Amino acid sequence: MKKIIVSVTNDISNDQRVSKVCDTLYNLNFNIILVGRKLPTSQPLHRNYKTKRFRLLFNNGFLFYAEFNIRLFFYLLFSKSDILLSNDLDTLLPNFIVSKLKGKKLVYDSHELFPEIPELVKRPKTKKIWESLENLLLPRLKNCYTVSQSIADYYQEKYNTHFDVVRNVPKKVKTNKITNLPFNIKGKKVILYQGAVNLGRGLKLMIETISNLDNCIFLIVGDGDIFQNLKEFVDQKNLNAQVIFLGKLSPEELRKITPNAHLGLSIEEDLGLSYRYALPNKLFDYIQAKIPVITSNLPEMKNIVSQYSIGEVLENRTPESFAIKIKHALKKDYSKNLEKAKTELTWENEEQVLIFIFKHLA
Repeated sequence: MKKIIVSVTNDISNDQRVSKVCDTLYNLNFNIILVGRKLPTSQPLHRNYKTKRFRLLFNNGFLFYAEFNIRLFFYLLFSKSDILLSNDLDTLLPNFIVSKLKGKKLVYDSHELFPEIPELVKRPKTKKIWESLENLLLPRLKNCYTVSQSIADYYQEKYNTHFDVVRNVPKKVKTNKITNLPFNIKGKKVILYQGAVNLGRGLKLMIETISNLDNCIFLIVGDGDIFQNLKEFVDQKNLNAQVIFLGKLSPEELRKITPNAHLGLSIEEDLGLSYRYALPNKLFDYIQAKIPVITSNLPEMKNIVSQYSIGEVLENRTPESFAIKIKHALKKDYSKNLEKAKTELTWENEEQVLIFIFKHLA
């Protein structure tokens, strides 16, 4: 049985993509060890395969990345393995070095265009470091996949490195509405955002828009850098009756909430190539729950909406225009198209690409 060490810098708990990849590889009879980090708030893990989480002295900034990568390097160096699977640029260097030192096959999963994330746009020195690392390593890789065709095309053009596409679609699940919600939705249309509550997600725009909508509530599920700022903004606007924050939920809890929505939002701003080429997993989670969507006018999301006719694309980012778009979407029946999209856009279909990659490693 071949052994794969999978590495990621998060605490593993809520990384659904990594979880699905590990499940697929486990079902292919690989021996899996998933490596991440342990935070004070980390929940216990219950997986079919082994996991290891580093306890670190530093949990953010340069010292975190340095400490994690040094720990990961020595762990990989002194652990038996046949294949190394690196998730994102922030784990790639130790995986690359150890793969060369020990003659092991390396696979790289790029979840996003890491140097182009909004957090780095205004930090040119830090951005340059990550770009230099990417320039050094990516042209030397042979087994790569990523989350969208736009990112794959970008890497092909920039580094002449081929990336297969494994989209972050969910597993096939049965979704049922629940009645004991922690808030009252009787007579209301629920507009849902689920995911990271960070800069550039369009959340402030939606909060400004909700006052133009009758009998609608905006539900925000998730946590992040601007969570508290948004709550204060809602207080200032006196919109607490229309905007509800549920905080971070487990994937299991979230699946009970999502089907109760009438509309799902994925309205990221064009803050750089990482967002521009994104294909967020929440879009596919909405589809699995059979709720129509409104997305940004960005290529990957727009293509899904257009291909399956499952919602609307937001071209004009003003509260007035957004409100008109929402009212239009709430009046239409997308149910047949959503059923088709739900059937096709599943991990059970998408994982075939991943299986092919691991059966034909270079």
